[in-house]
Amino acid sequence: MSAIKRITAYQRFDSRGNPTVKVLLRTESGKVFESKVPSGASTGIYEALELRDNDKGHYHGKSVLKAVANVNTKIAPAIIEKNLSFSDQKALDKFMIDLDGTKNKSSLGANAMLGVSMAAAAAAATEKGTSLYEYLAEVSGNTKLRLPVPFFNVINGGSHAGNPLAFQEFMIAPTGAASFEEAMKMGTETYHHLKNVIKKKYGLDATSVGDEGGFAPNVQNPRDALDLIVSAIDTAGLKGQMEIAMDVAASEFYKDGLYDFDFKNEKSDGSQKMTSDQLADYYRELIRDYPIISIEDPFDQDDWDAWVKLTASVQIQIVGDDLTVTNPERIRTAIEKKACNALLLKVNQIGTVSESIEAHNLAKAAGWGTMVSHRSGETSDTFIADLVVGLGTGQIKSGAPCRSERVEKYNRLLDIEELGGVGVYAGKNYAKYT
Repeated sequence: MSAIKRITAYQRFDSRGNPTVKVLLRTESGKVFESKVPSGASTGIYEALELRDNDKGHYHGKSVLKAVANVNTKIAPAIIEKNLSFSDQKALDKFMIDLDGTKNKSSLGANAMLGVSMAAAAAAATEKGTSLYEYLAEVSGNTKLRLPVPFFNVINGGSHAGNPLAFQEFMIAPTGAASFEEAMKMGTETYHHLKNVIKKKYGLDATSVGDEGGFAPNVQNPRDALDLIVSAIDTAGLKGQMEIAMDVAASEFYKDGLYDFDFKNEKSDGSQKMTSDQLADYYRELIRDYPIISIEDPFDQDDWDAWVKLTASVQIQIVGDDLTVTNPERIRTAIEKKACNALLLKVNQIGTVSESIEAHNLAKAAGWGTMVSHRSGETSDTFIADLVVGLGTGQIKSGAPCRSERVEKYNRLLDIEELGGVGVYAGKNYAKYT
């Protein structure tokens, strides 16, 4: 029996300086395992509840002392009383889900539950004498470990930046690399070329970085951003080896049935609003003109018909994030409707490791790709790096190759490649399981 001696939670801070949950799990053998929970800024309305205190007098309402207390006074005592094993991930996670008793984890908080779930996974891996990614592969039933293509967020817009740009993320993906190490070389070199391209056109102050390490120059529209990236790729000599992805986060600028590219402007005259069909045509034009291989959240989370029509009409990856929120129920609906062909997997959207794995396995069984993702409010925890290798999904986004909380994930993947002996890099097969 892999017994838990103590579980303790604390309030600590994420990369934006907002409070988050840290969990320490101590086993009977005396070993201590740690997890830190990330937080999103652009969140889907169907995500599991991140429990905040909402006391405006403390941390602008963002403190997580309720979630911390729920771990210390509800979750931990109940787990220890039941003498639950940390080595049975599914049973432990199900116990917390039942203890919470709500559909969206609003009683205990997804952030409280996830901290315990991730710490238990780390403990189980160590007990088995394996790495965390090997343990997660075993739990998920995956037999093909591989290193993912990193999708680097290099230009920020939307809710992540103060520029006029409506689309939230523009990413570069080194699909032509032969290894993860080479992918990092390509990515970092292109990133620095992009900095110089932006500096030359917009000035030095335009090269400051945002929450996820990307630049936020004063670009007016998506084509401006894409032109900058193409220029950087060409300068790096990586045409054909470096491709582009976008996270539109369209729910952020959808209102009353229209998509407003000028949604950040309080004095907007409405001239930049589009219908779903017009926006779909715009995407198809961008796909035609630029090396775009993936678009995430191209429409609002409830604009199902638009999703279905676009996915059927293009050959690239269409990723559901706000649409699916790592939730098996939403994923099943999207599969049935053929609304997209890839899942964005964020562990804190659903709140436990087991449910995250279930979400991926559902997507995989449907022939979808899965992109494992960080959040904009990150920590130094590298859990998702092990998760993406363990599940063998072939693609990850963890921000730009800049800011330590982003780079920590990429450094962990380099360690897995060099020290762990995982030698398969997904490359052009990032969306397939071969």
